[in-house]
Amino acid sequence: MDGRDLVRALKGFGTEGGRRAWRSALRNRRADAASLPRRGPERARVPGLLAGTEPAPGGGLLRFARSELLVRVTAGGAVFWSWDGASAAPSYAVPGGGPEPDPRAVLEPDTGGGWRVVSQRVTVGVSRYGAVEVRTPGGAVLRRESPPRWWEPHPGAAGAGAGPAGAGAGHAAGGRWMVRAEVGADARFFGLGGRAGGPRLRDGAYRLWNTDPGGAFGPGDDPLYITMPVQLVVADAGTHLVFHDNTWDGRVLLREGEEGAGSGPDRPGTCELRMDGGPLRCWVLAGTPARVLRGWAALTGAPAVPPAWALGYQHARWGFGSADEVRRVVAGYRSRGLPLSAVHLDIDHYDGHRVFTVDRERFPDLPGLAGELDGAGVRLVSIVDPAVKVGDAVHAAGRAVGAHGAFVRDAAGREVRGEVWPGRCAYPDFTRPEVRAWWGGLYAERLDQGFSGVWHDMNEPVSFAPFGETTLPRSARHGLDGEGGDHRAAHNVYALNMARAGWEGLVRLRPGERPFLFSRSGWAGMQRYGGSWSGDVATGWEGLRASLSLVLGLGLCGVPYSGPDVGGFGGSPSPELYLRWLQLGAYLPLFRTHSALWAGRREPWEFGPEVERHAAAVLAERERLRPYFVTLAYLARRTGAPYVRPLWWGDPGDRALRDCEDAFLLGDGLLVAPVLEPGVERRAVRLPRGRWYDTATGAAYEGPGRVLLDAPGGRIPVLARAGAVLAVRAAGAGAEAGGGVVPEAWAPAPGRVGGGVVVRDPGPGFEPGVVERYAVRWSGGEVVVEDAAGARVEGAVVRGSGGGAGRPAAVRPGQA
Repeated sequence: MDGRDLVRALKGFGTEGGRRAWRSALRNRRADAASLPRRGPERARVPGLLAGTEPAPGGGLLRFARSELLVRVTAGGAVFWSWDGASAAPSYAVPGGGPEPDPRAVLEPDTGGGWRVVSQRVTVGVSRYGAVEVRTPGGAVLRRESPPRWWEPHPGAAGAGAGPAGAGAGHAAGGRWMVRAEVGADARFFGLGGRAGGPRLRDGAYRLWNTDPGGAFGPGDDPLYITMPVQLVVADAGTHLVFHDNTWDGRVLLREGEEGAGSGPDRPGTCELRMDGGPLRCWVLAGTPARVLRGWAALTGAPAVPPAWALGYQHARWGFGSADEVRRVVAGYRSRGLPLSAVHLDIDHYDGHRVFTVDRERFPDLPGLAGELDGAGVRLVSIVDPAVKVGDAVHAAGRAVGAHGAFVRDAAGREVRGEVWPGRCAYPDFTRPEVRAWWGGLYAERLDQGFSGVWHDMNEPVSFAPFGETTLPRSARHGLDGEGGDHRAAHNVYALNMARAGWEGLVRLRPGERPFLFSRSGWAGMQRYGGSWSGDVATGWEGLRASLSLVLGLGLCGVPYSGPDVGGFGGSPSPELYLRWLQLGAYLPLFRTHSALWAGRREPWEFGPEVERHAAAVLAERERLRPYFVTLAYLARRTGAPYVRPLWWGDPGDRALRDCEDAFLLGDGLLVAPVLEPGVERRAVRLPRGRWYDTATGAAYEGPGRVLLDAPGGRIPVLARAGAVLAVRAAGAGAEAGGGVVPEAWAPAPGRVGGGVVVRDPGPGFEPGVVERYAVRWSGGEVVVEDAAGARVEGAVVRGSGGGAGRPAAVRPGQA
């Protein structure tokens, strides 16, 4: 117990709920002590020398003295390898076990007694000791993994052989293991899920265990709600993504490299992965960032496209208190002419915080309220927690599911109980298909109440505890889709499977509508079922910076739809901080204010008339750009590219861009430079290569380089790429799907052409978006926008040609 645990324990003991949490934590500790194998004497194992090979499609099997390695290159260029017989399936991240092997890739001898598999996009080399190298077609080494090391119970020691009980989900039996990799001295690390201290991951240890931090968090807090063993490594030699498909607890130790001075040697960057158990299996994708994320989406599933309304501004609060308060807040937006797409209800609208219930005193006619809001163009969104209060109707129904009920049980077959908002609770085992089907059917109650979407909370999962881990005991048993295992293997995929249950249930209940679902916790592949949000980010300037880090990091892990609690969750932001956060949020996929019961209000008018005036402009610009967000949503589904991208996305070889963390690209067309510090009215912005226009002033700048731009309190620097085409809402047009959308073209540089796509939302269903392609060029002294057939597009908005008749705008070069 550390000091933080001690404070938490003492605070909780003075209340009845706190005493129940004490008893729950003690039960969990006793259950783990009785059911988990104790670590005794261990011995280390390494593969040893190569003894033989067996070719197979896409690669082959390499047998070492004490292990064996399977290497396979797939038809799409993804590389898979695994040790000790671990297969690619089953996997919660990779449906179906991945693509077919590339028949052209064959196992052949390499130098030094090793072997290699050569394909069109990548070469995989294996040394005679078991080191694995990933090389570009030109021979540059992207990654070199040393031979792994396993720690296993010593034969004859107590508990030897007990480890496999928790393996689960296709996980090969075995003990702890470690693998160490080297990358280029210039490489930068990104990813590992949602990390508040990123997006560039600096030297340090990063845990792989989805965790509720138990309060407000900032850049120094780790781990958080979403951890993934997914890294994106960017270096001069190339970009690659590595995914160790293992759901167990683990730690990643990162150390950036250093290039030698003069003729001195380079020190490579290193990544050491230590896992508590489970299989050692790995996927690697190499190429440009766009190609890597496209391959990752093909491997783990295409991102869900949210409904068009979910790309507008949304308002949430824990503590609305009543239907009348909801009406008052919505009326406040309407009377001021402020756009509002949705209102979110937190746990206070439940009866006693019990899931799938309604407090009839405070919300006597929830369907009627939802109907009123819908008539004003505002949807209602409900929170859904996984914990079910023991003894209520949902619990009784769950106990009738299957032969043993729907809930997680301990090693003795008893329901595992935890302490959450409703009191003593049981937890559905979402890793069982029949439980997912039952739970998904419960969303009919939410739809009947008039809700248009759901957000999943507390699904790491959380069980309040005054000491130790605030989750289920590690010895708790899970079905793991027929594989069987314990919470060590199931914990990190609990929220992923809850999202799957909710998504599939909503699709069954309303097959003609795309569900709106986002989740606080998750794992690799969660983009198939929706998105995420930041959780309880701290109210402060550090929380603002962490908000951007989380969105960028999740996007590079394949989760393109996410966003923070604008204004932070638990405090009262100053007017300046609130406005700067709102300005950032307006360019993030999920644009939502949210605050705690005890926190200050988040309505724009609560911060004074000046903030309200600036906020109105921010919300209006988001509404104008909503068709652009729709386009990015459909492109994310087609290509895997996140809406929000780091500045190096199109030029990963630019080292200055790799180190820039305070600005981002929104699609290919916009560069957004938020203000992340107090008192700032001008800020430096680093530009990628090409011409960029300040969207507020029309001034043109030439990259690469840095420019100093005005950032007065009412706006942040936003620049448009020369030649870009954006989908925007026409002036005076309504928010109907596809209605009033026009292309906005930014003038290309002289002698250059541009272009882009607009994807129109065909409606609420699953039909593919309607793609329109446009070209932009100078002709006869003016900028012309043409469609795919070469016909001039009437009504297109042209910007950036303000240098006078027939003259482009004057250009200011960026500074190095």
